[in-house]
Amino acid sequence: MSRKTYAKNRLQRLKEHLQHENSDLTEAVNSYSELDAIAWKIGLLPRGVSYANHISWWPLVSVLGTFSAGKSSFINSWLGVDVQRSGNQAVDDRFTVLTYGPDEKVKTLPGQALDSDPRFPFYQISKDIEDVSPGDGNKIDKFLQMKVVPSEVLRGKLVIDSPGFDADEQRKSTLRLTKHIVRLSDLVLVFFDARHPESGAMQDTLKHLVEEHLDSMDAEKFIYILNQIDTSAADNNLEDIVASWRSSLAQRGLSAGKFYVSYNDEIAVPVKDAGIWSSYKQKRDNDHAQIMEHLDGLNTVRTYRIVGNLKLLANNIEKEAIPRLNVALSRWRSAMRVVDLVLWFVIAAFAFVVWFKTGFALATWKLVSLILGSLGAFALVHYTTRRILAQHYGRGLGDEDVGDLGAAFDKSTRWFRSVWFRRNPVGWRKGVRRKLDRIRNRTEQMIENLNSKNSDPSGRNKESATTSDIGGAVEDKPVAVKTAVSTPSDMSGSASVSTSSGAIGNSSDKSEPSKGAKPSVGAKPSVGAKSGSSSS
Repeated sequence: MSRKTYAKNRLQRLKEHLQHENSDLTEAVNSYSELDAIAWKIGLLPRGVSYANHISWWPLVSVLGTFSAGKSSFINSWLGVDVQRSGNQAVDDRFTVLTYGPDEKVKTLPGQALDSDPRFPFYQISKDIEDVSPGDGNKIDKFLQMKVVPSEVLRGKLVIDSPGFDADEQRKSTLRLTKHIVRLSDLVLVFFDARHPESGAMQDTLKHLVEEHLDSMDAEKFIYILNQIDTSAADNNLEDIVASWRSSLAQRGLSAGKFYVSYNDEIAVPVKDAGIWSSYKQKRDNDHAQIMEHLDGLNTVRTYRIVGNLKLLANNIEKEAIPRLNVALSRWRSAMRVVDLVLWFVIAAFAFVVWFKTGFALATWKLVSLILGSLGAFALVHYTTRRILAQHYGRGLGDEDVGDLGAAFDKSTRWFRSVWFRRNPVGWRKGVRRKLDRIRNRTEQMIENLNSKNSDPSGRNKESATTSDIGGAVEDKPVAVKTAVSTPSDMSGSASVSTSSGAIGNSSDKSEPSKGAKPSVGAKPSVGAKSGSSSS
């Protein structure tokens, strides 16, 4: 089976799963397949690799922070399961992907399970680690692990707990992984310790990871949480601490996103002044409720993000990748044309001198030999120079979100590509522009359909429902039938689908984030009623 056929089969299986689990996304799979075909022809993606593997088809929450910020305690409280160890020192130096499983016990799987499974957002991440830190790509288990957790909160979603961002010897690889996670996440919870709100390592990490999102539509996915704020209750200076903390972040350009405070009420010690403690508790409860609202809306956010990513990719191919390739190729072709002209002049002059010295009376075989020798010399110098200049002008092109620009440049500068008669990169024609326009138009239509499903600005649906209810009452029909219609995510339970909404391959393990997917975040009053504070 060819790589191209294998990729198409994976997307077809994904589409079949989505029919049961999130039918809103089935049409998006077709558009991803069309983008893949365009990227293959240009050389942005290797044959068999799909843009669908570069995103998470499950809602994704990442949790960042230093060791003492309370990340693990928050996760344990939210999930209702003690799955992550907590402490004042580093207790886990790996990224932990938390996913749902039906077993009663928590199971830990090695990082290889994530690196080798295209359903997860870490597929083949070992190659990226190897690029930034040679030798570490073969040690993927040092950086990643997966825990299968019997928590209803995790149904249909992934949660990634990061190691603390205090300085470590694996910092390059850790930053690379975190950048990958942040880019894919629907929600990024960034925890700070109120006792030490300005950790140098954490600020350095945020500078590298968050700043690139500040001017994009992703800026609002960041939620900054100042945890363990109860430690300041004795001084009653909550407002001063929060203002100082936000000011410190703003000075580094981190002003986008939401800002909340929190503490773990299981270990917090109330101060004697009931009024002060009541104000702290009220602030914490209000902020916690808003954090839970963000978590509850993840399924809808993920659907919009997957669909919106189509338009983003189409725009990036046409407005970023192609112009950059054109600039590099134009410079390369211009240099090669000068080389060819100079080379032809030198060879022609040399041949003329030889011919002139013989009195223009060369034997036929000598003349043929002279011509063939000249052509051979030209070919040798041309192709050697061609390769050297291609390496020079393609040096600044690398692997971007839209694909590997360097590989696309190499494809357009292969030995048989014309230096004189081709203007655009390989695979880029007017027909491709029209395909990208169709994908963009289809994306806008999908978003419009999602808007119609999730909102009703005109109020027509409500009026229709009211009219239907009245008609049902007159005809003595049970109105309850109307409200019993299942949503796509509810239907997945009855469909007995054992793979996730992101399943691109067959699944036989017991890690099933989307089996019986429900909007279960915060579904239990006792789960997520407290946020963490001890430390991670």
